Order: sequence, then C-alpha cells, then structure tokens
Amino acid sequence: MRDDELSRYSRHILLDEIGIEGQERIRASRVLVIGAGGLASPAVLYLAAAGVSTLTVVDDDVVDLTNLQRQIMHGGDTVGHPKVLSAQASAARINPLTALVPLQQRADAALLDALTPQADVVLDCSDNFETRHAINAACVRHRVPLVSGAAVQFDGQISVFDPRDTACPCYACAFPAQRAPDAIACATMGVFAPVVGVIGCMQAAQALMLLGAFGEPLRGSLLMLDGRSMEWTRIRIPRQSACSVCGPAP
Repeated sequence: MRDDELSRYSRHILLDEIGIEGQERIRASRVLVIGAGGLASPAVLYLAAAGVSTLTVVDDDVVDLTNLQRQIMHGGDTVGHPKVLSAQASAARINPLTALVPLQQRADAALLDALTPQADVVLDCSDNFETRHAINAACVRHRVPLVSGAAVQFDGQISVFDPRDTACPCYACAFPAQRAPDAIACATMGVFAPVVGVIGCMQAAQALMLLGAFGEPLRGSLLMLDGRSMEWTRIRIPRQSACSVCGPAP
C-alpha cells in the first residue's frame, strides 16, 4: 500500500478489527451494484471512499428531477444524463483510486450471469421484485454473497444472503417468487429520503464487513426500520429446504 493510501485509509487501519490486512482485502475487492438510485447513492459513495478496487454499477435509467430528493449521488447538473455516468463522476470526485465501471443497461439474467462471478459481493439496490429474484438466483448459482436492501414510504429493510454458508437462506427463502407482493413504487407511494440513505449506508457497511472479513454481517437475519419511530426490528430467516432457488433440487 502506497503512502498516500496509508494516509487516505488511516482511520480504517487504526481499527483493530480492520487494520492493514482488512484494508488490503477491501482494496483488492470487486463489488457489483445493481441500481444507481436512492439506495445505491450512499452505498456507492461509501464503498468508493473506503477504497474498493472496482465498482461495477448497472442501471438503464437517466437522472430525473424527482430523483434529487433522495438520490444524493446525482445533482441538478446531471438531470437527463445516464445515472451510471453520474455515479462514475461522483465516485471519482471522492476517490480516484476506485474504478467505477458504468453499465447503462437492464440487469437481466444473462447480464447477471456474466457479471456475478466476477464480483466478491453483490449489492441489490434495485426497485422491483422481479430484478431482486434474478439477482438472488445469480448469486446462488455463482456462490457470491448478496447484500439486499429496500425502502418505500417510511419503511426500510436490509439482509445478507450468503450462499457460501450452507445454513444461510437465500432471498427466495424469505420472499418466495410465487408470493410476489403488489408492486409498490416510490413514484406512486412516496419515500422518506433519510430512510433510503440509512439503508444504503448499511448496505455499504455490510459489504465492507464481508470484504474485509470482520464483524458479524446480517447472514440469515432481516433488519427492518420503521422510519416514523426510528425503531428497528430484527427477525431470523430460516433456510427453506423446499426453496426453488437454493433447495436441494432447484
């Protein structure tokens, strides 16, 4: 690690749980982020600031004025521009040592199968049930840990699904595809901006724990935030033996 990197990451290195070894692991890591909106905004910025080597960000959307209330990675000067290019510029301002690879396309199954094996951790910052299940399936197939986050109105949730751990459930264990909820979009239901920021920051924290091999990531636990009272609820998610994705006969 160069002298300028030792200085840049010194506050992490000072932590006994991370140290030089943990920061080196973070520095050598590759993270795939699906989505470049409200959840991804703090997640990408903190992962870049922490020194992740490569961030691949996938999103086919452009910045809209209505995004700016919560998507802090973007600004008024990027309205109408691809979100992934706005993300690339924001990450570069924070840490030019982190490479952000922008992919302006939809995260379909074929793309996920191509990108997931190259990642050490995947962050699901998407906003629809279909994409979340496609991301989960790719992570299970390629045995890559998934940090899943969601937020709408005043409610947020986060969990870690790690297929390397045989006791850990996958996203489909907790949210089976056949029980898909009615679509809830920020455009119609609204969202309290700080809740999105809190969940996105926690996604970055969970990813860094996995990459740096420290702490206790939320494997098999779902953490839910009620933004009206700022109360957290934590529940255990059992692995489902009959799960159609991670079960013995998917």
